[in-house]
Amino acid sequence: MKKVAVVLFNLGGPLTQADVKPFLYNLFSDKYIIGLPSPLRQMVARLISSRRETSAQANYRLMGGGSPIVKETEAQAAALSGHLSKTVKDLEFKVFIGMRYWHPFIEDTVKAVEAWAPDQVVALPLYPQFSTTTTLSSFVTFKKAYKGTAPVKYLCCYPQNPAFAKSYADLIRQKLSGLANLKDYRLLFSAHGLPEKIIKKGDPYQAQVEASVAAIMEQVGMQIDHVVCYQSRVGPLKWIGPSTDQTIIDTVKSGKSPVVVPVAFVSEHIETLVELDLEYKHLADEHGAKDYVRVPVVGIEPLFIRALGDEVLRAIGSEATIMADYACEACHGQCPKRKGF
Repeated sequence: MKKVAVVLFNLGGPLTQADVKPFLYNLFSDKYIIGLPSPLRQMVARLISSRRETSAQANYRLMGGGSPIVKETEAQAAALSGHLSKTVKDLEFKVFIGMRYWHPFIEDTVKAVEAWAPDQVVALPLYPQFSTTTTLSSFVTFKKAYKGTAPVKYLCCYPQNPAFAKSYADLIRQKLSGLANLKDYRLLFSAHGLPEKIIKKGDPYQAQVEASVAAIMEQVGMQIDHVVCYQSRVGPLKWIGPSTDQTIIDTVKSGKSPVVVPVAFVSEHIETLVELDLEYKHLADEHGAKDYVRVPVVGIEPLFIRALGDEVLRAIGSEATIMADYACEACHGQCPKRKGF
């Protein structure tokens, strides 16, 4: 029976308080995050990780000391494995997880994949929308480490996957169904932000986030005000906007209450459990919000797992090495289907 290895890529996160500083160093020393040459980039990463260690540790303590992202990703891997095994009977699947900045590192996952000796490998990021700072960084790391002979299919993005969109639409409708008057609320689709210069260099992330929101709203099928916004800004650079924090303030000042949807996150972690649930709720309360609602991530929702399974099966049946559900425009020069990697 043909063996197919599926590798789920994610950011990773510190598992303990002691992991916080080295995790931050790994994050900020990535050339796709900070585009400075070595060794200047490493010097900046050491400075940032030292300065942010204490505050970051405090935030992770709010979640029990470390990030839940590995457990969340393991649950998604188990769910996808079960789905694929039930859906396809003539193939043997094994789902691996590889984290970019903390254990289990992609490089270690590669060794496990090679030891299993698959006939084919599918690289599947848990980032529905492609960015050089997330998906490309993971793909390049995997490609550099992988020495196996099995062909690799790279799924670069799936922002408009119908099952992915419906999964979020269902979660949104569940939250909205308990609200008295939808005219009093506004959907805030919050995605992780990026410096504007990255988008101007041809990164399709912002366009893909907006495409996801359009696909989700079509499935929601309800009349409610909505907006796309971006969170987690750090540093002095100009970032894409509008920012989530300012959008929350503007929403409350307009007399509406925010319903926040983490559209670019598929697992709960610090940006959802601390930034959205605690910091931004506090901000909304400070400005007099009558209500604050947060839609959960898709996690192991059956429709989202089906979306991942559909992407895997599409990859297996394709002759292309790099696949995408989104047709990047000419301005998206960093698209891997256009540029390669």
